[in-house]
Amino acid sequence: MSEFQHAPSALITGGTSGIGRGIALALSDAGANVIVTGVTDQEVQQFDAAGRNIRALKLDVTDEQQIDQIVSSLDQLEILVNCAGIILRDKQEHSPDQFSHVIDVNLTGTMRVCYACKPLLDKQGGSVVNMASMLTFFGSGVAPAYSASKGGVAQLTKSLAIAWAQDGIRVNAVAPGWIKTPMTQPLVDNQQRSNTILNRTPMGRWGSPADVAGAVVFLCSSSASFITGVVLPVDGGYSIS
Repeated sequence: MSEFQHAPSALITGGTSGIGRGIALALSDAGANVIVTGVTDQEVQQFDAAGRNIRALKLDVTDEQQIDQIVSSLDQLEILVNCAGIILRDKQEHSPDQFSHVIDVNLTGTMRVCYACKPLLDKQGGSVVNMASMLTFFGSGVAPAYSASKGGVAQLTKSLAIAWAQDGIRVNAVAPGWIKTPMTQPLVDNQQRSNTILNRTPMGRWGSPADVAGAVVFLCSSSASFITGVVLPVDGGYSIS
């Protein structure tokens, strides 16, 4: 059953895998016409739409020209979901250059895509959902750039929600907890680390991309028509325990 009265057009950056892919599948099932992006040709070619009619395109959110090319090819856009992002391991983010790179992708990249898409979102009123994180709320000794970028995404979300409300555009964010994806599979497989996570999660399980996708579909639907500027944890209670 469709969640939307009319078939909206949706763009999901970083939508070729993990949480982004889960959101793409859910929006398609809800009746949206969906385009996803991946940063490499390989990500685009390997995207599995699971039988849905979803188009995959290459996009580096640090490249304004690529953003403009994709946005200019769209006739309409009612839904924008910013999932493109990176995190660096082994304390690499303590390097100023790497810190700047993560901020450029996760925070400034989100801002670039939001502003490039605004003229299309203006036409009919639209919904933007940005990707926050548990590290929106907590610090990280090993990933300071990722943590800072996701804190910034929350404030960008609130700021655009205020600035764009008069244009009929709602801007929200979701903050996933521990979600089982290919990226987190090593943690899932590490029994000690997984047990530590589950013991803190009141609901006692890892989340799935579908859990996050359900929240995004809701925020993009008319059921959330009076909701803007929120950062919604989808974490099984992890952030309150």
